[in-house]
Amino acid sequence: MKTVFQKWMAGLGLIVVGAILTTTATAQCGSFDLSKSGSRLHKQSWPNHAAHGLFQQASQSDDAIVGLWKVNFIAVGNEGIPDGVVIDKALAQWHADGTEIMNSSRPPITSSFCLGVWKKTAPFQYTLNHFALGWDTSSNFVGPVNIRESVVLSHDGKSFVGAFTIDQYDPSGNPLAHVSGHLAGSRIEVNTGVSGVL
Repeated sequence: MKTVFQKWMAGLGLIVVGAILTTTATAQCGSFDLSKSGSRLHKQSWPNHAAHGLFQQASQSDDAIVGLWKVNFIAVGNEGIPDGVVIDKALAQWHADGTEIMNSSRPPITSSFCLGVWKKTAPFQYTLNHFALGWDTSSNFVGPVNIRESVVLSHDGKSFVGAFTIDQYDPSGNPLAHVSGHLAGSRIEVNTGVSGVL
């Protein structure tokens, strides 16, 4: 019994010592002058007047484009690809901080996710620039893919239309392929069923 108690006390002692030492550690990410503030917490993460930690959002946006979308990419005006061919059926999440993530219907082995940034260019109009890393089905890196969109949101905020380009590059940045066309998005809401994403 004494041995178990000694091990327990030794473990508790390590936890206490670790807690004491970590309070003095500082990684200096987004550092600021500690001598003026006396704090080791990032100023943007905590209100100055709070005695305890309350997180604040870095960016608050109520822009109508923010949300989850089902997006169809339809080829138009391409050599070798008939007009009307669906290039992709994707799920895209537009975030309030101006970032975006898209889950493509491409096979995951070829890279089915791309990350982007968006900007409002006029009322109900947006531009999106996002990138993916392209791979072939043998897991060989093909190169980066750049997808650009110009989007016009409906006034009710439930759909959008626009144009897109997709450019595939090799690892050195040389162009390999270009596809363009129209896109159409429909908002996915909390009550949307599976038929709304098919």
